[in-house]
Amino acid sequence: MRLSEFIINDIKPLNNNSKISDLQLLFNQLTYSHIPVKDENNTYLGSFSETDAHCFDGDKALNEYLYAIEDFYVRDTTIWLDVLEAFAKNNANIMPVLNAKNVYLGYYELNDVIGLFNETPFFFEAGGILVIEKGLIDYSFSEISQIVESNNGKLLGAFVSKIKNDVVQITLKIGNSSLNDIIQTFRRYSYNIVSGHEEDSYNESLKERSDYLRKYLNI
Repeated sequence: MRLSEFIINDIKPLNNNSKISDLQLLFNQLTYSHIPVKDENNTYLGSFSETDAHCFDGDKALNEYLYAIEDFYVRDTTIWLDVLEAFAKNNANIMPVLNAKNVYLGYYELNDVIGLFNETPFFFEAGGILVIEKGLIDYSFSEISQIVESNNGKLLGAFVSKIKNDVVQITLKIGNSSLNDIIQTFRRYSYNIVSGHEEDSYNESLKERSDYLRKYLNI
């Protein structure tokens, strides 16, 4: 299913000539962190945060506070992982969506995007989680894949989970194999083993963290 199928239009952007009291009323009725705003030409201007909205004079118009507007959005072609990153960077639970011509199409809800994340094989396929480290200029994803597959493992997912002091930490989800032989091979290739978890114990921890992220951004 394409991510663009999750675009919602339940809440229309406010016009920049609307009163701040209209914005405050919307926030009182909804659980969104931001509300999109457009101008008289239906051009998307950005979004006001709930925190800012309750600090403004309700009798004034939105266009008197445009200095506080937050200009974040994604395209309808943006992949779900980049959309999730945009949510996190902007501390938002609503994400405006524009097309290539900058026309406002609607918005994504954080819960829907995290739901897609939890449906990926990285989470629901049985397997083990392995966290490894190596020098930033020394590691290679092609080498990592070769090590896993040479031990009859199936690489279900991999991402850089930490970079510090020129050392990169990589989290792997591996299926179809015991981790022990793979761990020993990584050590022979000078990878440091941070942690290795068979089956789904660590997988459950990752799910809990994604749930925490959703709850945090919904505050």
